[in-house]
Amino acid sequence: MSPAVDFPHDLVRLQADWYRTYDALAAPYPVRATVLRHRYQVLSSRLCRHPYWFRQDVVVPAVRQELRRQGRASERQW
Repeated sequence: MSPAVDFPHDLVRLQADWYRTYDALAAPYPVRATVLRHRYQVLSSRLCRHPYWFRQDVVVPAVRQELRRQGRASERQW
């Protein structure tokens, strides 16, 4: 069972944007693939370097999985 975590809204939005970009790149013939690849790299970097991950009380593997779940759920709402 995933831990109940209240993520900052900007972090969930970053994860949702990351999923949208990843899904666009996974299309058979992505439109503007170079732009999408660059965006994917920028979003990946922002996700990894977000200040939330530098807190002492964060258990990284389980919490990251919960962020992915919330990000995907948020991405589907758009």
